[in-house]
Order: sequence, then C-alpha cells, then structure tokens
Amino acid sequence: MTKDPLVAYKTFLSAAVEKRPSGTRRKLAMAFGTHPSFISQITNPALKVPLPAQHIPTLFQVCHFTPEEQDAFLDLYKRAHPAQAASIEELAENEKNVVKILLPQFDDPAVKADVIQAIRDFAENVIRLADGIAKRK
Repeated sequence: MTKDPLVAYKTFLSAAVEKRPSGTRRKLAMAFGTHPSFISQITNPALKVPLPAQHIPTLFQVCHFTPEEQDAFLDLYKRAHPAQAASIEELAENEKNVVKILLPQFDDPAVKADVIQAIRDFAENVIRLADGIAKRK
C-alpha cells in the first residue's frame, strides 16, 4: 500500500524537527507568526492540517535544513500538493531576498514598534549605501 503523500511529508517534517535543538518548535511558531499548537498540528502525521507553502522557506531557515533535506522535503511536499509546485519555487526564489529577525517579546507595544522602525531605517540606509556603491562601479 502506498503511503499518503501528506502523511509522508509530515512524517519527514516531524523527524527533522525532532532532530533539532530544544525550542525549535517555539522558534518556528514565532517565525511563522502562529501559535505553537499550529506547529504540533503541521508536524503530526495523524492530523490532516497541511503546512502552508508560504512557510516552507522560513522552515528551512529556522531548522537549518541541509540542501539534501530541502530537496527530500520538497519532493514529498510536491507529491502531496502538486498544484503548488510552481508557487513553492517562486517562494523559494523570493525568500533569498528577505531577511527575518526574531525579536524578543516586548511588554510595551510602543517599544516594539520603535525597535521595528529602527531596524527598518537602518536596513534601508545600508541598502541605499550598498546600491550607491554598486552603481559607481
């Protein structure tokens, strides 16, 4: 009997996450912007809750998947969700230009907003400087 493709990739994902250090599920939840119970649902082969494709690049980054693990996971994922194959490739390409920073929990929402704005301002300045240097060459 052939294994259900959804069960296959969730089994792979569950094993991969279990091999990571303690706290990986919490880090994934923070990076996905979800509750930790969602991570339990997407890694449990007995549940039909799928991993949304937009989270795959973040999953690879947070869990430090090797290129071989990425290929194996994507092969299983594409079997379970063949209609999303093209969007997965596009997401992976776009994610190469995205930097994510995990922030601590701030008690004061105003402090959090200030920190986020400071990071954005700094990043925009660095990008502007690098772009100017590249154009002069």
